[in-house]
Amino acid sequence: MTDVLLMSSPAGERRRVVAALGPTLGALLVWTVGLSITAGTPAAQHFSNVALMVVAVGAGLAGLLRARRQQGTVRRFWLFLGLGAFSWGAGQAVWTWYESVRGQEVPFPSLADIGYLGFPPLAAAGLASVLLGRRSRAGRARDLVDGLLVATALLVVSWLVVLRPIVSSGDRPLLTVISLAYPVADIVVMTAVVHAITRARQLRESLPVPLGLVGAGLAAFAISDISFVYLTTTGLYSSGSPTDSGWFIGFSLLLLAARIDAPAAAREEVESHRILSNALPYAAVVVALTTSAVEVLSNGHGGDLVVYWLRTLLLVLLVARQVLTLVEVHSLTGGLERRVAARTQEVVASQQRFASLVAHSSDLVTVVDAAGFITYQSPSSARVLGQEADQLIGHPLTDVLDGRSDQSLAELLTVLADDGLRSRHLRSTWRHASGRRLLLDITVTNLLTDPHVHGFVLNGRDVTDRVRLEEELTHQAFTDALTGLPNRALFKDRLEQALRRRSSDDEPVVVCYFDLDGFKAVNDTLGHSAGDELLAQVADRVRDVVRDGDTVARLGGDEFAVLIEQRTSPNTAEADQEDGTRLAWRVCEAIRRPFQLRGGEVHVAASAGLASSATTGRDAEQLLRSADLAMYQAKAEATGGYAVYHPSMHEQLVDRVRLEADLRRAVAEAQFRVVYQPLIDMGSGRVTGVEALVRWAHPERGVVSPLDFIPLAESTGLIVPIGDFVLREACRQVAQWRREHTGCEDLRVSVNLSGHQIRLPSLVADVAAALAATELPATALVLEMTESVLVDKAEETLATLHALRAMGIRLAIDDFGTGYSSLSYLHRLPVDILKIDKSFVDRMATGGDTSLVDTILGLAEHLQLTTVAEGIEHEHQRDALAAQGCNTGQGYHFSPPVSADVFPELVAGALRADASAGHEAPVA
Repeated sequence: MTDVLLMSSPAGERRRVVAALGPTLGALLVWTVGLSITAGTPAAQHFSNVALMVVAVGAGLAGLLRARRQQGTVRRFWLFLGLGAFSWGAGQAVWTWYESVRGQEVPFPSLADIGYLGFPPLAAAGLASVLLGRRSRAGRARDLVDGLLVATALLVVSWLVVLRPIVSSGDRPLLTVISLAYPVADIVVMTAVVHAITRARQLRESLPVPLGLVGAGLAAFAISDISFVYLTTTGLYSSGSPTDSGWFIGFSLLLLAARIDAPAAAREEVESHRILSNALPYAAVVVALTTSAVEVLSNGHGGDLVVYWLRTLLLVLLVARQVLTLVEVHSLTGGLERRVAARTQEVVASQQRFASLVAHSSDLVTVVDAAGFITYQSPSSARVLGQEADQLIGHPLTDVLDGRSDQSLAELLTVLADDGLRSRHLRSTWRHASGRRLLLDITVTNLLTDPHVHGFVLNGRDVTDRVRLEEELTHQAFTDALTGLPNRALFKDRLEQALRRRSSDDEPVVVCYFDLDGFKAVNDTLGHSAGDELLAQVADRVRDVVRDGDTVARLGGDEFAVLIEQRTSPNTAEADQEDGTRLAWRVCEAIRRPFQLRGGEVHVAASAGLASSATTGRDAEQLLRSADLAMYQAKAEATGGYAVYHPSMHEQLVDRVRLEADLRRAVAEAQFRVVYQPLIDMGSGRVTGVEALVRWAHPERGVVSPLDFIPLAESTGLIVPIGDFVLREACRQVAQWRREHTGCEDLRVSVNLSGHQIRLPSLVADVAAALAATELPATALVLEMTESVLVDKAEETLATLHALRAMGIRLAIDDFGTGYSSLSYLHRLPVDILKIDKSFVDRMATGGDTSLVDTILGLAEHLQLTTVAEGIEHEHQRDALAAQGCNTGQGYHFSPPVSADVFPELVAGALRADASAGHEAPVA
């Protein structure tokens, strides 16, 4: 039994069986040793009584605990079996009370027999609940009849062999009935066990209880019961005899069964057990009739009344079994017919559903034979191809294919047929009945060997709209919507491809990068729509001047680029051999021509930068950056032309980045100082004012020229804190001079304002705060601005200037004559001073034309403005300007910019020279 359990269990279950077998085998060992030691002594009775009571109660507890973990019929099985074991244990407790506690002989019958006899019917009920709960009504009735047939046949045999002699020899009816109850109950239980096992094997399934262990335990139990009845009747039974071992073994096996799962039935044994299950009732009847026949031959008569009625009951049960078998067969046949009908209906519905799906599918299903002729066409061809399916069947597939797709599909069919491949995918072009082309994604499956198809199955889906949408989206993603040119992403992709195609630097790739000078002014004056129109016209002009095959792209804003690929084919014309310079020149010349916008002419220029892969390497990003850097070099030269990238430009860029970092540090660490250049009255030679100029004392570079860091400060916005520092420091210093030094009482200070400062909403408040903090009168402050600053955002600037002018501050236009110099705005500005640029003063030193200076001085006199000439370096320049009526002069002829501690001495020296020369000598 142990080997069977272990071999029929999986690994996990095998471990649980081993864990359960240990205590069971230990209990059997204790039982055997205990009986051996106490054999022949009164202690054997006490040991046997207690051991049997304990093992029966243990089996009952195990059964009830197993019932708690189960459901349905299995729960009822373990519940009945556990209660039966408890009943037997209760009977054994009564027996132990009489014999071991009170020391009396147990009467027969007694209360113990009630407990003993409660076990068989409860066990039989448990087995019946498992078996009958898994069958139909007719099946359950036939199983019950089969059990009764077996039980009745066994009763016939038991009556003739064992029971009748016992009944005949007894003179006490109650004792006889109880004696008969034991074997009869055991027969019923064993019948239920055998029938349950054979029926479970016939049904191709195992019952969810270990019937092998349960049957073995009940068999051992039945043997002890029969022996007990016989020995009790003959007066030979005593506790502790070998008869007790059957009960102990039986309950031990039931305890083991409650702790393990049922093993699965072997499927290869199903047929043999089905025959056994069907033949078992008849075999039992044959055994009973054979025993009865032997009795007749031996005694010469047909037996007693009990045998007669038992044989009659056998015949009745046999007839009932046949009737129930017919009923069950009819039920099974009807059920099978219903299942066949339902399955047939399901298959028909599935076919209809498939046909409906194919008919209404948006996909195209086509079957062609090995020769390429259509043998089946789905109805969806009417929607996809504009032709009915009947019009296509029998025609070659080439009738609906584009020429190129015809060839590729034919090649694919050949490959599929020759190599035995199952399926492949391709995209092909089909013709609609209207003549338009359709793009279809086709899956071709080789079903030539399928007897139901004999061809290639083509499943096609129309992807025309999707492909067109993808192409449109791709076009939008890589094309500038305003100009129709490639955008930055497409330009970069083509640049990378060009770099990969070039095998050496002998075939360099050149990028021309340019933007528009003056484009912002067009946007500000004419509006953004005019700016968009200008960009579109620029794109058209650039297309006209580039070669075929060169890529023109708009990178963003007013920035454009041209990709120039060198062509070294012998058939290539010399004009196509571009290094980029001629193209850059053509682009600049084309853009320099006037544009017609809003009914008028607009002039802009282009600044272009050229970079070649021969000098920058084969990295697309680096090539673009180099061309961009060259463009800014051209823009810095302000020539409206182009510049070619040189590695030194990168060094300049690195230097600029470092200088910018140093400039930010200088603002934070206050590395700036203010120097002062005097303004001299051209008539008297007196110092009437001073211009505050900023200097940067770099800790490593020394004094950095304003020409180097002021443009950088303008571009980075750092000019705002620098300008604020100069304004406050100059106001403080001049206020101190006015208080402490003779000749400085009426001194004015001129401070330059940048465009960033003019556009600050807080400028008026900031200037007022500086004057208040330094106690400098507003009339002593002159703010200088360039013409370009004044024109930018003229309305906002004009409001700011009027607010400053209202405070008493004087305003000056610096470098007058180099910018717009338009009277249309000059008369609107609340300015007091015009400063003549040094470039005009320099012409006087070389004998150049001085008419422009005359014009500026005449304009200032007409507008009642004071004039200041910058950059006077020679005496004859001073004399000429004084003769022409210039009010004030400034330059190295008088004094270079000096530090704050030197300036008071310079003023004092001027006063002394003025006194000694009778107000005629200028400052040296």
